[in-house]
Amino acid sequence: MFQNITLGGLLFSPLVIFIPIAFVLSAITRLILHKLHIHQYIWKVAWFEVASFVCYLAITVYLLGGVTYS
Repeated sequence: MFQNITLGGLLFSPLVIFIPIAFVLSAITRLILHKLHIHQYIWKVAWFEVASFVCYLAITVYLLGGVTYS
């Protein structure tokens, strides 16, 4: 399971680290789509951005969370 992050005697959820990583990845994806003018081919851009954030968050939690299935 995930370990809490202790900072100054306060316990923080590991999502404090995972959410900004997913946000940065989705922001980079958004920037690339806008620079290449691919965003105009996406039907609902806002839904795509939310979905990409959720997918990046899931990938980040899976890779950095140390999830083991047996």
